[in-house]
Amino acid sequence: MTSGCFVARVAFGVDARVEKPNDVTGPVSSSEPGQSESAAVSSGGPVAAPVSEADEPAEAAAGGAVSPPDQCDEELVLRPLRSGDIYASFQFRTQWDTDFLHHGKKVSHYRLFPKSLGQVLSKFSVRELHISFTQGYWRTMQWGQPFIPSPPGAELWVWFHNTVEDVDGNWKELVNVLSGIFCASLNFIDSTNTVQPSASFKPLGLGNVTDHRFLRYATLPREIVCTENLTPWKKLLPCGSKAGLAVLLKSEKLFHSSFHSQAVHIRPVCKDWQCTSTAWELRQTLNVVFDIYTSGQGKKEWSLFKMFSRTLTEACPLASSSKVYVDVTDNPEGELFDLSPVTPLLSTAVVLGDRRTYSVYDLTKKETFGQLRSLNLVLRWKGESGDMLRPLLHAERYVAGFGLQTGEIHTLIYNNHPYRAFPVLLLDSVPWYLRLYIHTLTVTSKTRENKPSYIHYQPSKDRLRPHLLEMLVQLPPHSVTEVTVQFERALLKWTEYTPDPNHGFYVGSSVISALVPSVVAMDTNSTQERPLFSSFFPTKEESSYFVRVYTEPLLVNLPTPDFSMPYNVICLTCTVVAVGYGSFYNLLTRTFQVEEPSQSLAKRLANVIRRIRGVPLL
Repeated sequence: MTSGCFVARVAFGVDARVEKPNDVTGPVSSSEPGQSESAAVSSGGPVAAPVSEADEPAEAAAGGAVSPPDQCDEELVLRPLRSGDIYASFQFRTQWDTDFLHHGKKVSHYRLFPKSLGQVLSKFSVRELHISFTQGYWRTMQWGQPFIPSPPGAELWVWFHNTVEDVDGNWKELVNVLSGIFCASLNFIDSTNTVQPSASFKPLGLGNVTDHRFLRYATLPREIVCTENLTPWKKLLPCGSKAGLAVLLKSEKLFHSSFHSQAVHIRPVCKDWQCTSTAWELRQTLNVVFDIYTSGQGKKEWSLFKMFSRTLTEACPLASSSKVYVDVTDNPEGELFDLSPVTPLLSTAVVLGDRRTYSVYDLTKKETFGQLRSLNLVLRWKGESGDMLRPLLHAERYVAGFGLQTGEIHTLIYNNHPYRAFPVLLLDSVPWYLRLYIHTLTVTSKTRENKPSYIHYQPSKDRLRPHLLEMLVQLPPHSVTEVTVQFERALLKWTEYTPDPNHGFYVGSSVISALVPSVVAMDTNSTQERPLFSSFFPTKEESSYFVRVYTEPLLVNLPTPDFSMPYNVICLTCTVVAVGYGSFYNLLTRTFQVEEPSQSLAKRLANVIRRIRGVPLL
């Protein structure tokens, strides 16, 4: 197991970090390639942030030194898809040169960085935080790979500082606080759906942390994303939704799409190659895919106004850079679509192992908006687009079997590279009520057994923790690798069923991490300026790039009692009690009186006459 774990870590290049010099303030670690893109910030330059209470004496002694700056950047990337759909990706990055984890230092003044998140980092000693809310499933075979992947529902994984003593206690409090900040159901995250991976989800920021005791990962595949989650997310932006690219974030348009995902990523990063200065990076991303059918257009013609019901009029005044990128790689001569207005600015970037060309619209320049002082990009397709190239790595998963006692989980991993084999790290978190038979685990490639080089399995405990399975598998070139495992369904207590038990129970997506061979040489020099969408994952070597793939969540039926029978029993019992006990109670509490029968009319008239005459009454 030890050698396998070493192979897994080396294969993904996560431990090749160099420690910082001792005289550098901040966490001890090194620069992560792909992390120090913050050194190449746009033309505006850093803006001085207010001085915190802990820094005031030091700065006063230094003769009024400048406080650590904070700065923000925003980008929108539009990628026309071969299917006629369009992929829009928003990225907002805020950097602050401060240290929330420094003991004895209290950060009290905030300018661009949200105070609510800064207090969370400080209180719970969080080193990295990644949270996403996704509605819909990303169709890799139709849309290609996204810039930042995310599974359906809610996903949260956190690295805590190595000084935390009670990680589980901090995790429990943290999810409840985040549930309030984002108006989500994260409070349903508990020990039954939280795992502690041993090889997956390495830190994306600086830090040489390899002790996975300080890592927690959880998903809520049934979480529904709606406007109440988008509103607090927009409030974290420096300009809110009042200026810049955020004015396009109109909820009724964003949620009227086939895919929507919003995320928040917080991590410490290096600002230069030598990592002589560090900063906290807050990156907010929002990805949405519009298709011609749900939008009701019926034709392949897109514009900012049709997609978002708004146009761009200005950049965020607090942003150092504000740009819109349109992918024109497949349209070098304009034979596929027309893009207007035309911009002379072109930029190339290596994204997901491929060199792409983008038309760039700089919102910080007045000439971008033209005489109308408004930017409305229009894309008109000319003809039918060809088939998209198949991604080198994708996966799918399904449940097989019949009946409600046993079943089998199948995970298919596709390597579409014609001649290169590469390893992948598979992580599966299965709820405790699906009791896995780990001795039935099989891995086959091209009808042959494919023995994993590393396996980590943690069995579940009923109502306490889920199953955790991690494997490092070598994928042969141009092959399909199938991972199967059998399970038995457990019978829950009647109080553990959901209000709609016949709908089924969700099982979170499998996570596949890999270094995929690159078509072109990847850029490992993070000192060069790069767009935000191409600089999220660290790049260790030129020949490969990191990819994380999520499969579909599973919907499994469990043995469900007939909840209508208790209802019938309750109705019948209540009826018997109401009739029997009601009649008995009525007899015990009613008062009976004897009443004489009333006299006839003739007899009453006779008595009146006899009374007048003084004769005794009848």
